[in-house]
Amino acid sequence: MPYVESAVRGPQIVAAARAVLIRDGVAKTSLRAVASEAGIPLGTLQHVFPGKQLLLQAVIEQVIDDISEVLRRSADTDAGLAHALAQGLRNFWATLVLDHRGLQVLQYELVTHALRTPGLEDLARLQYERYAEVVRQWCVEAADRAEEDSAVPYDRLARVVVAAVDGLILQQVSAPDADRAAADLEAVIAMVIALAAPAPR
Repeated sequence: MPYVESAVRGPQIVAAARAVLIRDGVAKTSLRAVASEAGIPLGTLQHVFPGKQLLLQAVIEQVIDDISEVLRRSADTDAGLAHALAQGLRNFWATLVLDHRGLQVLQYELVTHALRTPGLEDLARLQYERYAEVVRQWCVEAADRAEEDSAVPYDRLARVVVAAVDGLILQQVSAPDADRAAADLEAVIAMVIALAAPAPR
């Protein structure tokens, strides 16, 4: 097998680990299974990630980055705060929730794993802080461009948005029903727009 630098091999291993974790879950995922998925010897994997916790930490960080990036790209901030919230939530749902049950289940598994693992607890907090910050940025940018103000602070609005969508995702992965979820998402959109109550400056 040709030599590949750790900087290149790392993302390959993380992608393989993510696939195995989605398929098998955190408890049943082994370094051997990840090495097999990546098509590399176990020793090569252990050179880059000496233990399962380090690999799980890398996967958690990658999932946070990926979901944050999808959130970032979801909103159109050129047509006011209400539009940014509605379009952003609909786009996020269509892109990362509707047909990605395995990823969403994995995300919850990784959060609970991080909360129960000494040294990883901060990753769970970081995850929700990152998501809320992306939504806050949408809201501020959309409101500024439209010369609007929100009735509530933007950080609170963002936390409420993330909490509401997180609850919908958990319901959807527990009892999938696309029609129900779509209707519930529209209700959440209406609620957060009402909470923000965008008004001209």
